[in-house]
Amino acid sequence: MAQLLGDIEWGEPILPPVADPSWEAEIKRRGGRLGEVDRRVVPSGWLREACLSLVTYHPSEVAQRLFNIGAMVTSQENACRYCYGANRAYMKILGYSESFISRIERDVHVAELDDMERGFIAFCRNLARSRPRPAKADRQALINLGYAPLAVNEIAFYIAMACFYNRISILIACPTEVGFERLANGPIGRLIGLAAPALRVLAARKQKTQQATSMDAATLASGPFGLVVTTLAGLPGAAAMLKAALDGAFASSVLPRGTKLLMFAVVARTLACQHSEHEARRLLAIEGFDAAEFEATLATLDSKRLTRHEAWMLSWVRDTVHYQIAAVQSQTSALAAAIGNAAVLEAIGVAALANATVRLAMLLE
Repeated sequence: MAQLLGDIEWGEPILPPVADPSWEAEIKRRGGRLGEVDRRVVPSGWLREACLSLVTYHPSEVAQRLFNIGAMVTSQENACRYCYGANRAYMKILGYSESFISRIERDVHVAELDDMERGFIAFCRNLARSRPRPAKADRQALINLGYAPLAVNEIAFYIAMACFYNRISILIACPTEVGFERLANGPIGRLIGLAAPALRVLAARKQKTQQATSMDAATLASGPFGLVVTTLAGLPGAAAMLKAALDGAFASSVLPRGTKLLMFAVVARTLACQHSEHEARRLLAIEGFDAAEFEATLATLDSKRLTRHEAWMLSWVRDTVHYQIAAVQSQTSALAAAIGNAAVLEAIGVAALANATVRLAMLLE
């Protein structure tokens, strides 16, 4: 069973908060809430945008209730103390009972859930865990339960991106939202919970007004890992979010493009994703890597093209796929001391995005 909230180890913050009044105003304008993660990803334009886009995302094909449950289950599976605590508190604010939440996190039978919802929770856990990564049969199992194919794609997207956000929080060792958790679990939180039905109606209205510009197939497929983005056709908001994150990450000059592609390749090899590995190989060929050099680099996690610190990033990113919290936070802290905050923030973002993209690539199976 995944760890419970009080059992998760958590280290001291690796990156400091950075004040940016204009970005804080943008978060509020878009309906977000300034949190500890936001304060620490400020220096990276593409990364802070990806984080905000995710927390303000509203599903179009799946009930918001399921996404609330899925966010908590995924953060628990990933042992993210920050996200797990915040999502658990949010569910309390929305009026979910302690017994309901406790039974879900202990993965026991919950009478209020039907077979479709239980199947959803199992899929969330399996995709987050990815030991092994879910495949075509797992997607079909959800369809057989009654989910539309587009709804399954949105579920996979959201859980993969929750894994992205969990890793940002874990690798930063982001401080928990102590005040929010305390409020949700106290008398004020219980009073707010009484108004939960009204809050859900407001959320549903906001969901219906969400709009995003659709992109044609060629536009979705353009850019790095575009084939994965095309799995989100029919989900304009999701497709735009993933494409912007991928394009932004690879356009950034903080780390060399080849190093970032190798990080994606390492994650793809670790999760046995042939589609993602093929794309990394194709893009690295443009950077001058031939097939033999590509294989040698993945086998040794080193290359004459890489600096000592870049080679270190390859072994580190492999450890972000399946990890122990204390160990991976210690490794990230050491990496930050060696390469500086700006570079390690970029590395954290790329590692998190690679883990999300390769997990989502299950839709290509």
